[in-house]
Amino acid sequence: MLTYLVKTTQELMMAGIVIGLIFAYARVKCFRPAGRVLMIGFIAGLAASIVMGHVKNTTNLIDTVKWNFGMFAVSIAAYVLFLLLTARQLREDSGTARKGIVYFCLAAIIFVALFYVVPDVVGYPYTFHATEQTFLSTGFLYRLIGWTLGIILSIVAGIAVNRCAGRADEKLLGTVAKLVLLVYSCRLASAGLQAMLARRIIKSNHTLFVIAKYTSNYSNVFIYAVMLLAAIIPAVLCIRSLHVNEPYSNPAQHRRIRIKWINIRKWSATIAVCFVLAVLNLTVVFAYDSRAVELSPVEDSIIEDDCVKVSLDQVSDGHLHRFAYVTENGKQIRFIVVKKTNGSSYGVGLDACDICGETGYYEKDGQVVCKLCDVVMNVNTIGFKGGCNPIVIDYSVSGGYISVPIEGLLEHESQFTGRIVVN
Repeated sequence: MLTYLVKTTQELMMAGIVIGLIFAYARVKCFRPAGRVLMIGFIAGLAASIVMGHVKNTTNLIDTVKWNFGMFAVSIAAYVLFLLLTARQLREDSGTARKGIVYFCLAAIIFVALFYVVPDVVGYPYTFHATEQTFLSTGFLYRLIGWTLGIILSIVAGIAVNRCAGRADEKLLGTVAKLVLLVYSCRLASAGLQAMLARRIIKSNHTLFVIAKYTSNYSNVFIYAVMLLAAIIPAVLCIRSLHVNEPYSNPAQHRRIRIKWINIRKWSATIAVCFVLAVLNLTVVFAYDSRAVELSPVEDSIIEDDCVKVSLDQVSDGHLHRFAYVTENGKQIRFIVVKKTNGSSYGVGLDACDICGETGYYEKDGQVVCKLCDVVMNVNTIGFKGGCNPIVIDYSVSGGYISVPIEGLLEHESQFTGRIVVN
């Protein structure tokens, strides 16, 4: 749940702020036809993103890097052209061709802002389904909740920025919008640089390597910078709301002015809450979710009759127990045993799965959890194929022991690297 809350916030927050500011900028500039043009860009970007997300997760037809290169080039070119065309004051009576190109540039930026991040977000539910047996499983629902909350947070932040920025004056909004778009363009440029270095499209040198390394390791800096710049508008408006000197000729106009500033303070508070939650997601929640989980140590077992034998008394407490067989090649093939809650049967399987590899499982609050993807297992399904369940292995129960044939374990030797990943 927390993993996808963080991922979704990380992907969508900047896009939400950028789009909200662009729509507010067009509204404050009184570009009457702009709203329709920008909405076309928004709808087209959203529709294309959903289709792309589906195609990427169901086929191998998409080269993401090539598509991103094209999107980066379009967005950065649109931003530069936008700056050139708005270097002189753009008014309602400006030339039709000039205004039309500005509308197109802003619509292109909106399209790319969606098309760059939304396909990955759309693809997350495919990942949920790949690691779960059913859409109604607890793990799937938890991940869906985290994904949904991240989307809602980003959308609300974008709407709040739009509503608040729409009350700012042209100079303030224009300056902030252009700076936000500059940071956004820098983010796209850095992502493009990383991809070109990885694909060896351009030759690496020390300077480029340092830039790519820094922007990759600290990519959230761009999100923080955009939030900080966007926060200037509500901060300035809130300060102005303390000294309102707008003239009015009757009580109705006075009430309208008061309501306007009350709404500004409400949207400013909403922005503050959204940004604080976003920062907490990207720092505190991320740190908590990515904390290292240590697997329990391998317990003693008996090697006898070409089997690894585990005493039933040793595993009858209902907790997860981990055992291993070390091959002639020095590889440690681990398996787990847990007594099921529906009777006297036992769940036995490798400490690895086909999806997540040998990362292993741990016990939390009486449940078995995959260390890599955080999927919660139904203890009663361990020993059956499907989802992120442990790989099924042969075993038998007799004479007070669970016996796991060594021959069966060796069939899965390739699943393990030989690294000792337990204490």
